[in-house]
Amino acid sequence: MKILDNSDKYLMPVLLQIISKKLDKKADNIKFIGGGSFGRVYKTVLSDGKTIAVKAYRVQGSQYEEAEQLNLLSANTSVKMPKVLFTHEDNETAIMAMTFVEGQNVLNPAFLLKSKSQKQKFADDVISGMLEWHSVTNDKFGSLSDPVYDTWLEYYKKEKQEPWLAALKELSENGKFSKKKLKLLYDATELFNSLPEEKTNPVLIHGDLNIMNIIANPKTLELTAFIDPCGSLWSDREYDLFQLRNMWGDAYGLYETYKQKCKLSEYADFRVAYYASMHEAAMRLKGGLIMPLWEDLNNARLKKEMKLLK
Repeated sequence: MKILDNSDKYLMPVLLQIISKKLDKKADNIKFIGGGSFGRVYKTVLSDGKTIAVKAYRVQGSQYEEAEQLNLLSANTSVKMPKVLFTHEDNETAIMAMTFVEGQNVLNPAFLLKSKSQKQKFADDVISGMLEWHSVTNDKFGSLSDPVYDTWLEYYKKEKQEPWLAALKELSENGKFSKKKLKLLYDATELFNSLPEEKTNPVLIHGDLNIMNIIANPKTLELTAFIDPCGSLWSDREYDLFQLRNMWGDAYGLYETYKQKCKLSEYADFRVAYYASMHEAAMRLKGGLIMPLWEDLNNARLKKEMKLLK
């Protein structure tokens, strides 16, 4: 896995050249507008006046995965999503260009000042869009292109839980991951695996619908777009829910609104907390950025849910 140079100094002139060549239009005024665990996003204006967004990834190949996810997700929700214009990869870059969507991501703390009714309307619209994906079903669990597992737990244990824990154990032995955090994950895994298995159907999930990837009108908090899928799968619907509580998603009642609109399993709160802590720890294995604050908050929630089950 090659980690690419994602510095503005390197990327900006290179992106302008690639955009102009791919779209046969001159690109100007490139500007960094945000970034997440796996890439940085830039806004630029083309010679014909159209504005586009370009995402530069930290790990090669990520652009193809996200393009596939965007195409399928956008076809199955009424909420606006970026349209893929092109993907590109060479020895030093991995990028995807897409249409630009208006608004700001809800990570902006200014959104917290909106009224209770605005926040509830926002939450209702987010969950309604999300449920459109969750109404799209498949015969098997797994990757979008090649799902092969008959049950969700069979998929999760083999593709996520077991390889992640083994790799995190190795990191811990080399002093690169906290032994205390590793013990929490092992204890939580033992509890997770002891719970009765719920029979669920494979549904389409976004995989990363936290408030950083939800775009709204800064004046009204009206939902304008979903962006940046990551880890989209044919999955158990509950695996799509832990990101709703990431950062300050609870301030908008996203998870609670989902529970009001859709009945979950008996142990959903624990499972969602477990998925969150496992996912955040596994970011070390996938070339993503580590967010210690979010990791600590997730682990605190997991500990609380574990106590409630004991």
